[in-house]
Amino acid sequence: MNSRAVVLAATLSGTMSFVAGSSSAKDSRFERSLKRLDPITRLEQICDYTAMKKINDARNPFHPDRVVANAISQTRITEDAVKAEGGAFRSRGKWYELSYICKTTPDHLKVISFDYRIGPEIPEAKWSAYELWR
Repeated sequence: MNSRAVVLAATLSGTMSFVAGSSSAKDSRFERSLKRLDPITRLEQICDYTAMKKINDARNPFHPDRVVANAISQTRITEDAVKAEGGAFRSRGKWYELSYICKTTPDHLKVISFDYRIGPEIPEAKWSAYELWR
């Protein structure tokens, strides 16, 4: 799987969006989908999903529907962690810089720590250079 393609657990819906419904049912489907992925893709997906969830749940104007952890610069992946210093997320049709550090359990199914920082809006003129889209 192309690491730049951010897909919610690859098979759920083809998008990383939040849908109203039973949280436990969504979590169960999400975990089952994660288990089908190779360990590195699983690590990347759980961290990107957590970034979207944390930003969406925080008191801010953002409601992300996409995260690209390596939009501006490559992520650093260790055994159970992702450090994304040049990521981006899309909210309401605009892209914003994003950095995060995500640590997971060894099976990459649960996030045990997550810290993030939202940066400035990315001008549309730079989207193609970062392979971002509307």
